[in-house]
Amino acid sequence: MKTLLALSLVVAGLLGCAQKQPSQSRSQPAVNLAEAEAAIRATDAQWMATRDIEKAVSFWTDDATLLMPGSPPVAGKTALKAYVAGAMASPGFSITWTTDKIVLSPSGDMAYSTGTNRVTFKDPRGKLITTNNNAVVIWKKQPDGSWKSVIDISTPQPIPASAIAEKK
Repeated sequence: MKTLLALSLVVAGLLGCAQKQPSQSRSQPAVNLAEAEAAIRATDAQWMATRDIEKAVSFWTDDATLLMPGSPPVAGKTALKAYVAGAMASPGFSITWTTDKIVLSPSGDMAYSTGTNRVTFKDPRGKLITTNNNAVVIWKKQPDGSWKSVIDISTPQPIPASAIAEKK
């Protein structure tokens, strides 16, 4: 419940940023939101393509938090690196995702993306499990112009009624 509340507050804050703002001053250049979205999509694609632990972890900020279904929060680079190393070392592990929507703040320094992901891993008994999740990533533009995830959240998708009927 705390996770849902925290996510609601973050999204509400970003949506508040997305409201129409007064004109920027002439001394501040306008932000090209289409270019920023393209940069986030390119970063997102590079992240999904990597199977290198160090490279994968580099897409999160030093204080990032990962929230995955059925797991406690994973916070900070050291914990994220251990989490990623454990996942990648697991036989049969895979993760893929699709980013559907990216919404940027008018200032162009924060964004959130929504989409889905599919994670395959072995459960404690060694059985291969695949989960389908909804996902939200909060992105922050870094001083060097790159984009990194500060919060990465996955929640289970509902089980389709047809799958429930098959189990009966």
